[in-house]
Amino acid sequence: MFDFMDMGYDEPIESTGADPYIPDAGECMRCGICVSSCPTFRLFQVDEETPRRRIRTISKLLIENQPISADERRHLDNCLQCRACESVCPSRMAYGQLFDQAQAELKVKPNGLAKLAFKLIEHKHWLKRLMPVPAIYLKLGLQKPLRRSGLLKKLHLAEAEALLGKPALRALAVSYPASATKRGCVALFTGCIAEHFDRETLQAAIKLLNAIGYEVRVPPQQGCCGAIHQHNGQSAAALIDNNIAVFNALDVDAVLHTATGCGAMLSEYQTDDEAGQLFRQRLCDINDFLLKHWPDELQLTASELKVAVHEPCSQRNVLKNQQTVYALLEKIPGLSIAALADNHICCGAGGSYMLSHPDNAGQLRDLKRQAITDSSADVVVSSNFGCAVFINADEGRVAHPLRLLARQLAFM
Repeated sequence: MFDFMDMGYDEPIESTGADPYIPDAGECMRCGICVSSCPTFRLFQVDEETPRRRIRTISKLLIENQPISADERRHLDNCLQCRACESVCPSRMAYGQLFDQAQAELKVKPNGLAKLAFKLIEHKHWLKRLMPVPAIYLKLGLQKPLRRSGLLKKLHLAEAEALLGKPALRALAVSYPASATKRGCVALFTGCIAEHFDRETLQAAIKLLNAIGYEVRVPPQQGCCGAIHQHNGQSAAALIDNNIAVFNALDVDAVLHTATGCGAMLSEYQTDDEAGQLFRQRLCDINDFLLKHWPDELQLTASELKVAVHEPCSQRNVLKNQQTVYALLEKIPGLSIAALADNHICCGAGGSYMLSHPDNAGQLRDLKRQAITDSSADVVVSSNFGCAVFINADEGRVAHPLRLLARQLAFM
């Protein structure tokens, strides 16, 4: 049996007085508690694919100012940034922040396709103008012949095309009035692509919020949360500044997000000024908000469905509010609710990881899909858009819990 503790590590690296704003990578105790939670260790079963070895590589970059080898770079890049290691670390290592700083230090240069993707994410109006293209592509049934031709693989678009869903072409309205007695007003964060590709979830969110007495505003000037940029060594500063300015200008009770991947990034905006503090104070996961403000008199229709709950890494390891989903679903009488097995292991989506590391991601998705099959659930719910899209590719088995809740609103 593999011994996590007997890997021949030296004593922990001593700190050399790093910048006080940088979490000290030298504080890692190399204890190995994180190893069994790491998805890449699950795949490869080698020490190089563990958080503690990656921390050593990050320490070389950020503390010792030493170059790293090609192998060290490859193993570092294999990380999904699921941050499961943070949840179990006795030293409370800020692994996610350290990883982002290491990526920035490495000055990652995106290839042509990645550069285009970054630009489209940065400029939502460009993205919106392109939406008719995938809509026509799907309507004309071009998927099968193009996949058979092999052209998508040659253009390195096969992985992205496999995730493609029918986009919504019209923009959401700027405001949706409460359908019950008005209690307040909230703003909805839609990010970069969810408004087009996760429209049903956003509509469910609006429906539920209106039903509990809240007007919903959707500012069109908002943009991507910045996670894809920051986790790939690019600057997210402009995106962060824009979102803070847009949402702070609104007179609302809260700023709500439906995707936990976006929520994790939004909640960790590293701005200590007054504007940043105001933004974070009003930021709230929609599951938490609904549970806190759900009126006693609002009853949902019963259902006998068997539901399995997928807990995204961003929810388990950053927001740490996965139990809210179970509490919300319990508002549906008769529902059978259970956690999906191995929720602590990443599904493989990892933001853009599913595109940059399709083989690794695909193996992890297979494990997650097997857990779904073993659960015998009628419905699987996940609070992260990226996870649902990736697990769903060519199958369509996962939906946001808000969609299930909204369907059970008896009078709407």
